[in-house]
Amino acid sequence: MPNYDFRCRACGDTFTVNRPMSESSAPAACPAGHDDTVKLLSAVGISGGLGSGPAPAPRPSGGGGACCGGGCCG
Repeated sequence: MPNYDFRCRACGDTFTVNRPMSESSAPAACPAGHDDTVKLLSAVGISGGLGSGPAPAPRPSGGGGACCGGGCCG
């Protein structure tokens, strides 16, 4: 089951709730008992593996032109 982060507007506490995706938009009370909470957006990082950086830029294929697949359009 996915985790959803919430923040309590009353006390400012941030907490995590583990629930099914079908209940992702359901309200959640903070651990201190306050009902005025808001669900936080999560940033999900996807990478090709541990320690991998960004993909390298493609190498030029030669030809060097900007039109007609690298040839002259004259």
